[in-house]
Amino acid sequence: MPQFHTYFGTFSPTLQGLVVSAILITGAIFSLAAGYLSDRISRTYTIGIGSFLFAVGSAIFCAAPSLPLLFLGRCIAGAGEGLFLSTITVYTCEIAPTSIRGTLASIVQLFVTFGVASGYFVCYGTVRLQGTLAWRLPYGLQAVVATTLAVGAPLLPHSPRWLRAVGRHSDAANGWRRLGVSPAEAEKEEDTVNREASQHQELVPPTGTSHSKGLRIFGGLFAKDVRYRTLLGCFLMGMNQASGIDGVLYYAPILFTQAGLSATKASFLASGVTGIVNIVCTIGTMMATDRWGRRPATIGGGFTIAACFLVIGSVYASHGSDTQAGRWAIIILIYVFVVAFSVTWAVYNRIYASEIQPKHTRSAATSLGQSVNWIVNFIIALTTPLFLARSSSGPYFLFGGCTLVTALVCLAFQPESKGVSLEDFDEVFRESPWKVWLHRVRGSRAESL
Repeated sequence: MPQFHTYFGTFSPTLQGLVVSAILITGAIFSLAAGYLSDRISRTYTIGIGSFLFAVGSAIFCAAPSLPLLFLGRCIAGAGEGLFLSTITVYTCEIAPTSIRGTLASIVQLFVTFGVASGYFVCYGTVRLQGTLAWRLPYGLQAVVATTLAVGAPLLPHSPRWLRAVGRHSDAANGWRRLGVSPAEAEKEEDTVNREASQHQELVPPTGTSHSKGLRIFGGLFAKDVRYRTLLGCFLMGMNQASGIDGVLYYAPILFTQAGLSATKASFLASGVTGIVNIVCTIGTMMATDRWGRRPATIGGGFTIAACFLVIGSVYASHGSDTQAGRWAIIILIYVFVVAFSVTWAVYNRIYASEIQPKHTRSAATSLGQSVNWIVNFIIALTTPLFLARSSSGPYFLFGGCTLVTALVCLAFQPESKGVSLEDFDEVFRESPWKVWLHRVRGSRAESL
């Protein structure tokens, strides 16, 4: 935004990457604490605290008279986002009956895409304003939204699964009623919770110091029975960012300008259209989440995303971007990528990484996965402008290669989770898909003989 550069000066690619990614490194650190904190004080209170910190950080950024305060605001906002983002995913999965868990959890992604698109169009409008208000106003509005969440989150019903885990059994039954879950559905969910509770220790053990409890919870992430799930969830959360989605969303104006849209306003408008496409696709996915399988969506989405980026990289590498047809092909493929990501990885990977964990590790594992997500996001945000300054094709080959590897890993190691109760995943993860496939092949050969 010209007004921002007039006030702070033009940033080098390195400084631009640092400003964008400052929010991510503190998010990664505080995300590690989110699981333990939400287990101790509840999901809703942790969301409220994180939202408050995010509002404070946004307000500091909005009022920042200098670059150091701007960085401080971004870092505080990152701390808040690290606390509330993974907790929202856990809370949403836990309050949902099995039959609608995917649909309800995808609503979170819908509002994320709505926020991204809104940000583009708010900036498209405020860029017409004179002075620093052009870039301060969007962050002021962001602080208002975060404050609303901070005030409203503690008023939400507690997760019935969390209430039962901390011994508040009567409150858990009342929680299902407050959430509008039918008695029959609530009884079914309670039965599965009780079954898992008989197999694992309670989320908050009755003895031991707070420090030892925290170490025990995080140590349990790599116990023999859940190690596979933890590693798979962290891998998916990390590769969700290595797909390049935030590289596209953060630097969409630069990407579209590089592809031939030269005007600043046109670039912002093109970025906003990308956001609208993201919203529309997410709405469609939300309606079908509990009918589609997680596994085929992740694998199919990975191959589609990889194809888009590898073709874009090839167009740049062959100097096809110098032609009108080549530039339009790049823009169209970026939109195809956004559609493919929105209807597959954007929704399914986050849900999957949380839902596959047992109750006693779910919150900590989701926090760890979100931290991995933030770390990879930080690397992408920091290096993308540097990469683009040196190579137009390189980032696309990198993103395409990462998504291709992810699709192949999921093909071999990701079991299906659609329709499985949160407490029934032990059976699902007894054998990897590649082992199941190998047994079928051997069985077929034995029958033919």
